[in-house]
Amino acid sequence: MAVGNYKVQKLHKPVDWVVEVPGSKSMTNRALLMAALADGTTTLKGVLFSEDSRNFLGSLKSLGFQTKIDENAKIVTVQGCNGTIPVTSGEIYVGSAGTAARFLTAMLAMAEGTFVINASEQMKKRPMKPLFKVLEELGAEIVCLDKEGFLPVQIKGIRGRRPADERCSVKLDISESTQFLSALLLVSSMIKQGLHIEITSARKDGSYIQITRKMMEQFGAVVAFDGERYHIKSGMKYQSGCYQIEPDVSAACYFYAAAVLTGGRTVVKNVTWNCMQGDLKFLKLLEKMGAEVNDTPDGIEVRGASNGKLKGITVDMKDFSDQTMTLAALAPFADSDVRIENIGHIRLQESDRIHAIATELTRLGIACEEEKDAITIHPGIPKPAVIQTYEDHRMAMAFALVGLRSAGIEISDPMCCRKTFETYFNVLDSLCK
Repeated sequence: MAVGNYKVQKLHKPVDWVVEVPGSKSMTNRALLMAALADGTTTLKGVLFSEDSRNFLGSLKSLGFQTKIDENAKIVTVQGCNGTIPVTSGEIYVGSAGTAARFLTAMLAMAEGTFVINASEQMKKRPMKPLFKVLEELGAEIVCLDKEGFLPVQIKGIRGRRPADERCSVKLDISESTQFLSALLLVSSMIKQGLHIEITSARKDGSYIQITRKMMEQFGAVVAFDGERYHIKSGMKYQSGCYQIEPDVSAACYFYAAAVLTGGRTVVKNVTWNCMQGDLKFLKLLEKMGAEVNDTPDGIEVRGASNGKLKGITVDMKDFSDQTMTLAALAPFADSDVRIENIGHIRLQESDRIHAIATELTRLGIACEEEKDAITIHPGIPKPAVIQTYEDHRMAMAFALVGLRSAGIEISDPMCCRKTFETYFNVLDSLCK
């Protein structure tokens, strides 16, 4: 794809698409971590190759883990070291990947040795303090090298410095990010005496935490949860083997939304109701807006209502908030207001996503009201505009959808999508042609 703005091609007929999307970013990075901590060789299939996953893989290599990579086959083989790190000093770069930043910070805090974690300017702005606080309570020594509570940091791990029989019990606030909890759960195999985590925030669980727990169970480690506390028993370890990563439902939702916008149909290969990703809830939302959702032998199919008619809706998107931008792109074409609630935490992600949505809708001439943790979007006719993307892959991919129905839409910095789906605009081009 050429460097510069991406000009979206307005479609003049309903889509009829069968699409294959990359593997899940969330599952890829979780699987990479557990494979590294397992005892023996693990083969991961359906791996996503993107900026985020490459930074995760690069970090594992910097830490001495042996890996074999076949991008064409989407396979990565990792030689696990049974909960230890092959080296005792070094530096890793996590880029803009929140999963890599949170998960690898926790892993190095549990290890033996001293390490430096560096990150992109974008990731340096994202919150880390609640995780740092808990890791320090467990005995890690963390020195912030720039701004307190943020990356980059130097970490001295606890292994060999904490009594092996000392009970590990911590309290954690996950209101800013559930990745803090996922990080602790994923590295709990490194704490041989087990781990108790009491959640102090109003939010106790979430779709991505459920993915973490399900994947840990698939790797042989069970997490108990009583509604307030998470408990990992002593002696837990990950089993090596072969693991299949699901297709990325978050990516699939953009193509499903295109069917709804144009009154057409989209099938995304291998996306089924058995997938564990929370963004499947977006398909139920599309049904409420007038779409039809069906099972097919190839994957779930979404059919839009004739002429792309959409119903307005009020929805709590806390548990599938990555699709907030996708719904915002559909909202101008609804027959009444679309109100999205309980999404305050997305202000702390790749961009302040609520403000970014409001700003770009206003640029399109669409009226909306931005609140602390909600946004209300009124129907309207989008005018031609160049959409700013704020180095945020989901802003780029979601707002391109507007241009399928309204002429004159361009996407600035389209290649920010390389964070999770580097060929997205190439795929969109080929489908539109």
